[in-house]
Parts: sequence; C-alpha cells; structure tokens
Amino acid sequence: MYIFYPIQKLADWLTYEVLRLANDTILAEAINFFIFDTIKIFILLCVIIFCVSIIRTFLPPEKIKNILSRKGRFLGNVLAGLFGIITPFCTCSAIPLFLGFLEAGVPLGATFSFLISSPMINEVALILLFGMFGAKIAVLYISSGLVIAVVSGVIIGKLKVEDLVEHISYNKLAAGQSFLTINWRWQDRIDYAKGYTATIIKNIWPYLFIAIGIGAWIHGYVPSDFLAKYASADKWYAVPVATLIGIPLYSNVAGVIPLVSVLTEKGVSMGTTLSFMMAVTALSLPEFMILKKVMKIKLLAIFAGIVGMGIIFTGYLFNFIIK
Repeated sequence: MYIFYPIQKLADWLTYEVLRLANDTILAEAINFFIFDTIKIFILLCVIIFCVSIIRTFLPPEKIKNILSRKGRFLGNVLAGLFGIITPFCTCSAIPLFLGFLEAGVPLGATFSFLISSPMINEVALILLFGMFGAKIAVLYISSGLVIAVVSGVIIGKLKVEDLVEHISYNKLAAGQSFLTINWRWQDRIDYAKGYTATIIKNIWPYLFIAIGIGAWIHGYVPSDFLAKYASADKWYAVPVATLIGIPLYSNVAGVIPLVSVLTEKGVSMGTTLSFMMAVTALSLPEFMILKKVMKIKLLAIFAGIVGMGIIFTGYLFNFIIK
C-alpha cells in the first residue's frame, strides 16, 4: 500500500546501501522483507495500542462486568465478544479479566465468549490484516472470529456446566478497582496509554521478531510451490492439520500475522492460514495450563473442542469463499 512506501524505501536503503547486500539474491530478499515487516508492524502496533488504550480509560472493567451481568444471555455473549475485540490482550493476559467476569456473576457462556474473542480478534489484527490483505479479508476475519466466540459461548452456556468450574475464591481485580477510583484527566489517559503500549510491546516483541524472522526465511528460501503443494485449498486435510499444528504454539495475533502473510504469498490457501492463526491465538498450551487451575478437565475439553470445530469450519468456509 502507498502509506507503507517510505518504510519500503527505508528497508531498501538499509538492505542494499548500509548492509551492502547484492541485489536480486535470496539473502537480500529475506533481509529486506524482515526489515520492512518489522518496522511496519511495530509502528502499527504502537499507534493502534496507544489509541485503544485511551479508549479503555473510558471503559473500566467493573462497568463492563456490570453491563454484561444485566443483559440477556445471547446479547451478553455478543457484547462480551465485542468487548474482547477492543481489548489488545493475548490469551494469558485475558484470563485475569475472565476470572473477574466469573466473580462478578457474569454468565459462564458470556465469559467464554470474551475469552475466545479477546486473543483471537482485536483491533491490532484488523489493522494488520487490512494493511496486508485489504478490507475484505480483514472484515471477514473479524466477523468469523466474532461468530465463533458468540456461538461457542452460547453452546457452553446451554450445556449448564457451571459445576465444572473450580470453586476457588477469585481475587477482585485491582486494576478494575483502580479504574473506578481514578479521576481521569487527559494527561492521565495519555500517560496510561504510553505506559500500557510500552508494556505490551515489551511483552510481545520476542514473538514478533521470531515470527517475522521465520516469515522472512520462508519468504526467501522456501520454494513457492512447496507449501502450496501440500496446503492448497483442494487438500481436504490442510485445514484440520493447520489447526492442530497451531495449538502447541503460543503467540498473539500481531506475532503470527507475519507468518500468515508469507504463507498466503507462497500459495497456501487463506482459509488454511487463518485456521492456523486462530488456533495459535485462541487455543494454546499455556492457556490450557492456566485454565486448568480454575476449571475441570471436562470443561477444558469442551471449550477446546467447540472452538476447534469452529476454527476448522471457518477455514473451510474461507477456502470456499476465497478462490
């Protein structure tokens, strides 16, 4: 896109003038891709997280929990899923708020809708996908992720599995209390947004560098037809395999999108790559290890099974829609 042209020029200058790599070589192409994507993604993340952090100062967690507790079940699921979209949390950092929802008496299904949507779909994903693939893919991804979160939450709510939640005393979130007691001035909001943005970047930059590095290696060194041969839309097993591969990995949306960009560029179908991304962000081993402390294995399996089937269905749907 045109707005990224200055970044591309900078990447070209660093690659060919500063590092003096020979033009039209595989190494130069991989390094150029790495520099360009790293700068672009970090700029996008800083801007978007900062803006959303400002918005979050108007939405204290306690107020959100009160709103969700008063709504009807289906509407509560929708609102919880929408709230998850505007919170830039990875899976593990969304869990404390998930526990706060449980303590506040929010229906179990709505809490799961939030837990699914928060790491899987957010404003960072929307901006990055829009910048890489355009509005159609970004909107389809956000819409499908929200549907998965809402439907999964509704199903879990109807199963009446509250007895599978461990009866432990959840500590009230200090962050939620402090949000209520702060008399926010604009300078306070800006200072909070700056600190929160710095914290998020500090926590995710290793994942970003690793993901972009892998993406750069694939971009430069993996033959164009290799991945397409085994993960194209006409391979029935591509979507479930991609989903299963994504579960043991752990990253957030920002960290895995660079890989999605390269995989699609190499010919992997969009549905397959998005299934991989959804599995990495919404179903991960660290998440399961934390959730095991507050819910029984049966509920954990129900959660993973419902979300996994939703992801696989979405992958096939995308492959059908996007040829």
